[in-house]
Amino acid sequence: MLKTFTEKLGQTTLRGIEELGYSLALLVESFYWLFFGFRRHQAVKLPSIFSQMMHIGIQALPIVGILAFAIGMMLAIQGIATLKTFGAESQVVLGIALSVTREFSPLIIGILVAGRSGSALAARIGTMQMAQEIDALRVIGISPVRYLVTPAMIAMLIMLPALTFFADLIALLGGGVYSSLELGMSLQAYADRTIEVLQIDDITQGLYKSLVFAVIITLVSFVNGFSVTAGAEGVGRATTRSVVLSITYIIIADMVFTFFLTH
Repeated sequence: MLKTFTEKLGQTTLRGIEELGYSLALLVESFYWLFFGFRRHQAVKLPSIFSQMMHIGIQALPIVGILAFAIGMMLAIQGIATLKTFGAESQVVLGIALSVTREFSPLIIGILVAGRSGSALAARIGTMQMAQEIDALRVIGISPVRYLVTPAMIAMLIMLPALTFFADLIALLGGGVYSSLELGMSLQAYADRTIEVLQIDDITQGLYKSLVFAVIITLVSFVNGFSVTAGAEGVGRATTRSVVLSITYIIIADMVFTFFLTH
């Protein structure tokens, strides 16, 4: 039994190291095609990037707005209820502002995009892999990384920070709406207090996190998509695995980020 456990642990560790190496290779190659593809007459096409930006960012705005507003109200509800114990309800603005910009917006957006767009990327690439479309691209001299990975990577790096900033605004609005109803505080006073307590570093901290999350989602989705075998069942497993791993890595990265940025 111990031998079997040790073998499984070793195999899992080896697969993890192989995936890490493959992910780093994809990252380097995707940026290589972005900056040097034109020299090989395979420049990354702007329409491909815009198409990915539309799917990843623009089409996600309604659900992002709903979730962000709900999170802002939730933080206000919990904050006011907790601070009432100390008679410091007015300090809820500080808690909402810092929690939203530093933690909740980038984390929720990362998880949302991993489940929505990351799964779609993994399923798309897995289906192309099973249909041998990836091999067909190589045969006709088109790099799959340049054609598929790089546009998605650039779109993620642009749209995740944009969605995070949008979520910041909507979540702060949600917190302001509840605070004004519960505490009788005007939205103008809430906005003034928010501007007063927020620092540029608070906002940029969340944006930096979103850049890291964008890389994680893209790499995990494509690594799982490219490794698909065993037909439709394999596509389903790869899609599920990409979402689970993306969310796991995002939470771990957020923890590491928070530790170093607050010390």
